[in-house]
Amino acid sequence: MRFAGLLLLTYLIGSVNFAIIILGLLGKGDPRAAFSGNAGTTNVYRQAGKGWAAVVLILDVGRAAGLAALALAFLHATWVPWIGLALVAGNRFPLFHGFSGGKGVASYLGFILPISPWGAAVSCLVWVAVHRIVRIPFIASFCMVLILGGAAIAASGAQAVPIAGTVATVLLIVFNHKENILSLWKLGDSPSSLHFSD
Repeated sequence: MRFAGLLLLTYLIGSVNFAIIILGLLGKGDPRAAFSGNAGTTNVYRQAGKGWAAVVLILDVGRAAGLAALALAFLHATWVPWIGLALVAGNRFPLFHGFSGGKGVASYLGFILPISPWGAAVSCLVWVAVHRIVRIPFIASFCMVLILGGAAIAASGAQAVPIAGTVATVLLIVFNHKENILSLWKLGDSPSSLHFSD
């Protein structure tokens, strides 16, 4: 019962999209209607500048870290990765914003932070390194998410239930980037138009 309640709570909290709210308050419009069409940090940066993008990123990561800490405090570690899945699902399919939100990368980064601080730190360094090489942000994001997933599995003791939750979360984030993947596959977009987003 506690697990189900925390799943629902996490989805609902994850459904609050800071990018949409902040840009709306600033009178900048809906981030889903401009540039990449994603309600995440990158579009906030394009529409409102670095400062507000940093605010959104901090809020996303902080919220996720808080929810992870809550899950660690009230649930057995076996079930914690499934709370991460609920968070990413809320971010991507937010109840309060017409089920159209971000892609879950920053949220997952924040969620793994209390679980594996070193894994989160390494994933950020890898994102920077891969982005410098390929200049395609979503590929750098995939590398980040894979490291975060590996860190989550290592922290869980490599048991079947947490592995399943982690794999489901990583696959959901990859699915959220399907348009980027198709664009790259079809060479319909230049690399510079494929943006890192959450």
